[in-house]
Amino acid sequence: MSAVSSPEEAEKAAAAQRSLEFVRDGMVVGLGSGTTAKYVIEFLGARVRAGLRVQGIPTSKASAELARAQGIPLTGFDRVEATDVTIDGADEIGPGLVLIKGGGGALLHEKIVASSSRKLVIVADERKLVERLGKFPLPVEAIPFAAAPVRRKLEGMGGNPRLRLDPGGEPYVTDEGNWIFDCGFGPISDPASLAQALKSITGVVEHGLFLGLASVAVVAQTGGARLITA
Repeated sequence: MSAVSSPEEAEKAAAAQRSLEFVRDGMVVGLGSGTTAKYVIEFLGARVRAGLRVQGIPTSKASAELARAQGIPLTGFDRVEATDVTIDGADEIGPGLVLIKGGGGALLHEKIVASSSRKLVIVADERKLVERLGKFPLPVEAIPFAAAPVRRKLEGMGGNPRLRLDPGGEPYVTDEGNWIFDCGFGPISDPASLAQALKSITGVVEHGLFLGLASVAVVAQTGGARLITA
């Protein structure tokens, strides 16, 4: 189990623990990515070792490796139609549980799993709650061959795109071999219209606007966690 190193991490851990209230025996569980989702996987692994029967569908290679280490059996959409519940984090949560995700680079797999879930539970701390999306850079995933034209399209939309780099200064490569542009659109007044415009760009694989997918957010706060429903 990961060590809890600060009050903020303790709050995340408490919220992650509460999110498991949505998991029942026999479920297929979508396993999110990121720091908060790591707590979820570790807590779920402890329950599996105590006898809980679930199968997991991870949203990244890192989540898959952690799940295996925790003893969580894994499956895939070639064997099941949907997850009963997916528990994942978010970079921003706006009114109505509109989200920006993808800061960790797993947005494509995260959206595939989220859109194939009967219930999407978001776990985050209060700092992720915003009045309007857009302070956090919006990730846009593109195939490398299309990087130059995609960049020009994003610039034309006012997105101020910046190619995400790895620690070595090379383009960050996703699990599917794509690149990510982190875009500064500023406050997003119409997320649905922006989402549609981004998906219309040839070469864009996915973007980090998650709209109409989340059912509930478990928000970490001092003394525990609270629930926000869509």
